Amino acid sequence: MAKPSGRNSATAGVEPESRERRFIRSALEILGETGRTDFTVLEVVERSKTSLRSFYQHFSTKDELLLALIDKIMSESTRKWRADTADLAPVAALRMLIDRICTPAESTAQDKVNRGLTHYNDHLAEALPREYARVLSPLHELIKDIINRGIADGSFRSGIDVDATAALIMQSALGAMRLQALGAELNGVPVDADHIFDFCAAALGATAKPG
Repeated sequence: MAKPSGRNSATAGVEPESRERRFIRSALEILGETGRTDFTVLEVVERSKTSLRSFYQHFSTKDELLLALIDKIMSESTRKWRADTADLAPVAALRMLIDRICTPAESTAQDKVNRGLTHYNDHLAEALPREYARVLSPLHELIKDIINRGIADGSFRSGIDVDATAALIMQSALGAMRLQALGAELNGVPVDADHIFDFCAAALGATAKPG
């Protein structure tokens, strides 16, 4: 006779959370509470109720942990953005994508996460450039696809360097938080999704307005 598993029937069949995911979730919780990325590995370990040894079996540094967190956020977000824009005309798809990226946080915790990671991005780009580029590549590919669709149907001008232009659009949209503050300081008008879209549409020679 098989021994009882000891698991509650409500949790039977549910995969236990991996330690890697626990570390990522713990880092996300700390970010949501503090908005800061200067927490220590020990804080993450204590929050996740694991050990330093376990942490270093999964991540070499805190940078790698935060990179994994950004990877998770970007992968999930880009999949949704791709689905949302798949059936739209290229100009409308670009407009929706920029709107989604620039949408303000829905909660204080999410705002703290966004701000903390936005300010950490530059550090990751310098410390782990190849890995950081890999994390951003799904969004870069989505923007490239939208641009190529627009060139094919005449919505965008031909002769565009698609790779470089997609990278510039991506960085402009991802930097929206900083641009908002910078715009307010420079001329009293915050930079928002409308400004970013108009800038990108002009660069692409958009021949139609988003429907």
